Amino acid sequence: MPHFSFEYSANLEDIVNITELCSVIRQAAIESGLFPMPGIRVRGFKAEHYSIADGDTKHAFIDLSVRLREGRPQDKKEAATHAIFEAMKNYMQPALDKSSIALSMEMRDIDASLSPKAGTIRDHLPT
Repeated sequence: MPHFSFEYSANLEDIVNITELCSVIRQAAIESGLFPMPGIRVRGFKAEHYSIADGDTKHAFIDLSVRLREGRPQDKKEAATHAIFEAMKNYMQPALDKSSIALSMEMRDIDASLSPKAGTIRDHLPT
């Protein structure tokens, strides 16, 4: 049930394909081996209002937040964090080479006793 949510500054839409970035993050999550594919959800949220560094509108950001059910080993979470961040950074490299962009990521556990789940996605995946 990992949730991958990122905020990004609106000025990135002219230089980054946000839908492709979602796919890059999803694929990296699958390849990490830490997350079951049917539970992965990736979404991006555009920040229309932001102010970065010296206030120049040329600056941009992407901040990826990963929430996952508790119980996974720390070393595996660290390896997955590194792999997913590297995939995002590699995808973003052409934009990073030309533009002022800050990338960040945080992974955190969700207390399972406070996070009920229900769904039918697995029922609709090919076997």
